[in-house]
Amino acid sequence: MAQTIFDRTEFDSRLERTKERMREEDLDALVVSDPANMNYLAGYEGWSFYVHQAVVVTTNHDEPVWVGRDQDANGARATTWLDEESIHAYSDDHVHSPYDLHPMDYLGEVLEDLDVKDGHIGVEMDAYYFTAKAYTRLQKNLPEATFEDATLLVNWLRIKKSERELEYMREAARISEEAMVAALDTIEAGVPEYEAAAAIYDALIHGADGFGGDYPAIVPLMPSGDHTGTPHLTWTDRKFEEGDPIIIELSGCRHRYHSPLARTTFVGDPPKAVQETADIVVEGLEAALDTVEPGVTCEEVEKAWRNVIQQYDIEKEDRIAYAMGLGYPPDWGEHTASMRPGDETILEENMTFHMIPGLWFDDFGVEMSETFRVTTNGAEVLAEFPRELFTAR
Repeated sequence: MAQTIFDRTEFDSRLERTKERMREEDLDALVVSDPANMNYLAGYEGWSFYVHQAVVVTTNHDEPVWVGRDQDANGARATTWLDEESIHAYSDDHVHSPYDLHPMDYLGEVLEDLDVKDGHIGVEMDAYYFTAKAYTRLQKNLPEATFEDATLLVNWLRIKKSERELEYMREAARISEEAMVAALDTIEAGVPEYEAAAAIYDALIHGADGFGGDYPAIVPLMPSGDHTGTPHLTWTDRKFEEGDPIIIELSGCRHRYHSPLARTTFVGDPPKAVQETADIVVEGLEAALDTVEPGVTCEEVEKAWRNVIQQYDIEKEDRIAYAMGLGYPPDWGEHTASMRPGDETILEENMTFHMIPGLWFDDFGVEMSETFRVTTNGAEVLAEFPRELFTAR
C-alpha cells in the first residue's frame, strides 16, 4: 500500500494543471526528470536520482507513468499513487552499461507504447540529472519525435503552495529553529567546525515537536573566519578561534519540504564594522519583508532592500530571495522567481521564498535569512528566531 503524504485530490489537481500547461505549449508528452517534479506529480520518493529515472505525463492518458531502475520499482509502489500498469522498470544492465545500453533506450520504448513516438515531447533540458547523453539517446531512439525544452514547466506550477505543503514547511521551520540553537550552543573557541556540523545534523534528523526530520537538499553551510566572505563553504577540521565570524545557513526538511534559516555569530566581541554590517542587514531584510504583499513584483521587494543599503554606500548585485520549498540535492530552490532587478514576477498568496540578503566583503561576511509565505496581509515568516548578531566565547 503506497504511503503518500498528500490526498489523491491534490495529485489530481497538480496533474490537471500540468496537462493544461502542456496543451498551451502544444506538447503531447512531458518527460520529467527533476526528482522534485517527479515527487510533485507522482509522490515518488527515494535516493535513486543518481541513475536515470523519469515521470512521463501525456495529454491522452489519465495517469503519469513512472520509469526507473528495476530495483527501485518497489519504491515507486511504496511511495506513489500510481497503478501497477503505470510503473515501468528497466533492467540493471542498462545502468553504467558496458553493453551499449542506456536507460533512455527503455524510456524510448515506453514513449512509443504511449503513442507519442512522433509527437511533440517536452524534456527538462536544464535539470540536474538529465544529461546530454540522455537527450541525444532519446533523439536517436525516437527520430520522428520533436523535442522541446520544458525545463521549468512544472517548477512554475509549484510556486504557489497548498495548505498541506505549507504545513510541512512550517514543521520544517520548527526543525530549523532547533538546528540553529544546536549550532549556536556548540560554537566556541577551540571547538572544531565538524562538531558544530554534527550538532546541526543531529538536530535536523531528530526533528521537533514529536516529528522527525529528513536530509536537506543542501548541506549546512558554515564558512568561518576570513572565509565568511564566501557564502557556500561547508565545514573543516579547523577549530573556531577568538575573533572568528561564522555564518550558519541550514534548513530543516519535512517530507522533502524546506524552510531555510541563516544567522551569523562571532567568537568574542565583534568589531564595530561587523556589528554595523549586521545591523544594516537586519534593517534591509525587514524593509524588504515589509514590502511583501500580493500584487507587488519581485523587483519591488528587492528595491526596498537596495534603498536601505544605499544609504550606507553599499551595493549588492546578487539576488536577495528566491522561490523554494520542495527539493532534492543539490538545491531546495525552485529555479523560478528571484527577487532582483528585472524580475517582474507578481507576488501571489501562498508563494514561498527564502530571503537571504547577505553582505560579503573580502575579509568578512554577514548573513541573516528568513523563509516566508506571501499572505493577503504581507509576509508570514515561518521561523521564530531572533534577528541579531550572536556571540560565542
